[in-house]
Amino acid sequence: MKPLQGIRVLDLSRLVPGPYASLVLADLGATVDKVEDPSGGDYLRHMPPMTGRTGEISSMFLAFNRNKRSASIDLKKPAAQRALLRMVGRYDVLFDQFRPGVLDRLGLPHAALRAANPRLIICALTGYGQDGPLAQRAGHDINYLARAGVLGMHGPADAPPQVPGFQLADIGGALWSVVGILAALLERSRTGEGSVVDIAMVEAAMGFALTGYGGLFGGKVGKRGDDELTGGLAMYNTYRAKDGGFVSFGALEPKFWTAFCGGVALEVDTSAFFAGPHQRQLKDKLTGIFATRTRDEWEAFGKQHDCCVEPVLGPEEALSDPHLAARGMFFTIDSPWGPLQQLRTPVTPLDMAHTPPPRQGEHTEAILREGGLSDDDIAELQGTQALG
Repeated sequence: MKPLQGIRVLDLSRLVPGPYASLVLADLGATVDKVEDPSGGDYLRHMPPMTGRTGEISSMFLAFNRNKRSASIDLKKPAAQRALLRMVGRYDVLFDQFRPGVLDRLGLPHAALRAANPRLIICALTGYGQDGPLAQRAGHDINYLARAGVLGMHGPADAPPQVPGFQLADIGGALWSVVGILAALLERSRTGEGSVVDIAMVEAAMGFALTGYGGLFGGKVGKRGDDELTGGLAMYNTYRAKDGGFVSFGALEPKFWTAFCGGVALEVDTSAFFAGPHQRQLKDKLTGIFATRTRDEWEAFGKQHDCCVEPVLGPEEALSDPHLAARGMFFTIDSPWGPLQQLRTPVTPLDMAHTPPPRQGEHTEAILREGGLSDDDIAELQGTQALG
C-alpha cells in the first residue's frame, strides 16, 4: 500500500518535527527530497549519540530520515533561490519549518512559491503559528507544552511540572502536519488549487490534553496530579513491584476493578472511582499489594484476570517485546553505515522495501535535473558555490 505514490515533497525542515512528518509521508509512498544547507546539513546529523563505522553520523538522524533523498543547496545564494522557484513547479508539497518571514528574506515567500506553482501545498510548521503575538518567539518542545497548558497538567501534585520523556509537541506538530497535507491534497483534487497549511506546535500539543480541557469547559478546575487520569485515582497509576520493576494499573471500569480486587482478595470499594482525599489511603494499600509480587508475576496476573495490569517497559525492553515484534514495530535496513534498526510508523506497510537515510547531498544533481534544471544551470550553481 503506497497511497501517496506519485506525490513529490520538497522538504526544507530539519531536526525532529518536520523530518518526522516527511518520514510518515515517505513511508506512505511519497518521494521526499530533503534540502540541506551545504555548511553542515540537517543539524540532527551531528547530534549524539553518533554511530557508523567511524562515528560520523547521528543515530537519531538515521531514525528520522529513511526513504528520503538529499540535495545540498545554499538557499542564501540568489542563484539557488531562482533554481528553487523553477524546481517547485514539479512538486506537490513544500515543507517549511522556518520561523515566519525567513523564506521572505530568502526571496522565496509563500506567495511567490504558489505563483510559480498554483497547485503547490505549503505546510508551514512553527512553534506558535504564522501570526499572533508569539509568532516570532523562539522555542522548543518544553516551551510549547508550557504555553499549551499541557505541561501544567503533567506530574505529581507535590512536585514541579515534570519534563516528559518524549517530544510531544514536536511529534504532535508533525502528525497534524501530515493530516493537514492529506486534507489539502484531497481538496486540491476537487479544486485544482494548492493552499498553505499553518500548523503551530503549541496548538498541536493541546489536543493531547483535551480530557483536561473538557473538564475545565464544564467548570472543573483540576490540580496537577489530582484529576482522575493524571494521578488522582489509585486504580489509574503506577506501582513498584517486589523486584524493583514498575507496573501500570488502569482499572477504570467496574469490571476491571472487580476482577483485580477478586484476584488479590481486596474488598471492592466503589469510592475508588472518585478522586478525593480518600485516594491517598487506597494508594498506600495498593502500594503494599503491588510490592508482594515481581513485575513478571504481575504481568501474568494481568493476563489471567484481564484487569488492565501491564509491566512498565523501558525502551530497551520494548525492542524485544513479543507483541511489538509480532506487530513488526522494529525492523532493520542495510545502509552505508551498516545495518540500521528502525521504528515502523503505524501506517507503514509491513512488506514495504525501505531505502536508507541519505548522505548529505547524495542526490543533489538528480533532484536538480528532475526539477527541470539543465547541465548549464547546474554548472552556474556550482560556480556560485550554491551547491554542497
